[in-house]
Amino acid sequence: MITLLIKTKRPTFKNFKEKALLNTEVKAEYDELAPLFNIKKKLVAARLSKGVTQEQIALKIGTSKSNISRLESLNNVYMPNLGTLMKCAEDLGLRLDIGSR
Repeated sequence: MITLLIKTKRPTFKNFKEKALLNTEVKAEYDELAPLFNIKKKLVAARLSKGVTQEQIALKIGTSKSNISRLESLNNVYMPNLGTLMKCAEDLGLRLDIGSR
C-alpha cells in the first residue's frame, strides 16, 4: 500500500498573531504586556551579545539561574523584581529607564 502525503501550508506565527490582534480584548492585553516583553528582549540580546550565560549573570547579581530564566522568558508573564531588573541591566551595561507614555 502506498500512502501519499499531501503537504499543507501551515499558518505562520505572523499570520496567527495578525489574526489574534483583530480581537480587541487580545489586542488590549498584548499592548499592556508590550513594555515587559521589550525589556525581556533587550536583556536577552544584551546578555547574548556579551557571551554571558544565565548562570554567570545570576551569580554576579546574587540570584538563581531559574530567576534569570523566568525573567527572560517571553512565555512567562512573571513580573520580575525591580531590583533584579536593575542589577541585571547594570551588569549588562544597560540602564533601566522608566519613562512616561
